[in-house]
Amino acid sequence: MSSEDLKIDPARTALVLIEYQNEFTTEGGKLHGAVKDCIEATGTIENSKKMLEEARKAGVTVVHCPIEFGKDHKEISKTPYGILAGVKEGEAFAKGEWGSVICDDMKPTEDELVVSGKRGLCGFASTNLDFILRQNDVKNILLSGFLTNCCVESTMRSGYELGYNIYTLKDCCAATDKAAQDAVYEYNFGMFSNPITSDVAIKALA
Repeated sequence: MSSEDLKIDPARTALVLIEYQNEFTTEGGKLHGAVKDCIEATGTIENSKKMLEEARKAGVTVVHCPIEFGKDHKEISKTPYGILAGVKEGEAFAKGEWGSVICDDMKPTEDELVVSGKRGLCGFASTNLDFILRQNDVKNILLSGFLTNCCVESTMRSGYELGYNIYTLKDCCAATDKAAQDAVYEYNFGMFSNPITSDVAIKALA
């Protein structure tokens, strides 16, 4: 089916927003400098904000999926490696601090759902995301956020294996490197999702 013919039922759809938190999205965030260039090149925040507004109008279930850690990041190993080592060393996404707050452009309304328990990369592992989606009769997931080739990709793969119809929004994500983002779009996303842009998703929900 071409993108022109795509139809997505808003009543069976959730917009899942991964880590639109100040650490990534906002000047002064501990990881903002790492993703700033990709955000600007992709138009991530502007496109995501428009997608959120249109999803709300269409009656889509909106689910925010932040990550946060307690004091001293004790949830993470004493000898971490990879991306979680950087999170712990930089004391990023600390609960109750400005950096872990969802940014103003993407702030949840009172009736929107916020996932709890995210400590690792996948939006499903250690969280109540799957429970929320099934309780709200969701079959289709519109997926976006940070980082494209980390938490978004991990969530995409798990959602695919759990039987959801995944639509990754390519112009609503960002990574630490634009070339790395383009590579996963070209080689990985089509294996585990239907990669589309936000304008296609908005039209499909109408």
